Amino acid sequence: MRRTLYQFKLATYRAPGDTRVMSGEGVHGRGPIRSKALLLYAGERTAHRSCGIALAEAFDRPSAAYQSLRRGGITGQGTCGAVVAGQLLLGELLGDPDPTGSVTPPLRSAMTRYLERVESELDRGPSPTLICNDMTAAHGPFRGEARHRFCTAVVAQVAQLVDELAREHGVEHHPQPVTLDDGSVFDPSAE
Repeated sequence: MRRTLYQFKLATYRAPGDTRVMSGEGVHGRGPIRSKALLLYAGERTAHRSCGIALAEAFDRPSAAYQSLRRGGITGQGTCGAVVAGQLLLGELLGDPDPTGSVTPPLRSAMTRYLERVESELDRGPSPTLICNDMTAAHGPFRGEARHRFCTAVVAQVAQLVDELAREHGVEHHPQPVTLDDGSVFDPSAE
């Protein structure tokens, strides 16, 4: 059975004491890659993936190296794993496949724009930084529901940013379907 786009209500997610809606208000748009990333990170219809792995799999990339991005480099002291995953994905999508090649103009342009948009648009709650522990501190225990919802919203926003920037630079990715825990298939591209 094929399912249509995964409907996820980001607007319902709030951190304790936070009256703002965790909706990525500056990161507008919806799309199949964002929907697939939400599905994979949320862990409601398929096993939960960490932020980096959810993003790698949303773009159908091998995910092994993205394991180290979980919780800001495992320790929580590094940059948000979703934000770093976005940088790595842009490199994979727009970089020179020759390991000795120069930075491509599309990658330089997209990375510059990505970092600008992360700074100006990413809903990181009350955190002044992109350090994982700083971003998640206002949302209770790391394994808690409020933190999970917050990070789900961050993963969705990063997926949207990477997808938009890749498209702006001529790369359009059509994500593959995902088999869900109940055996049905979620096709993020289905309408």
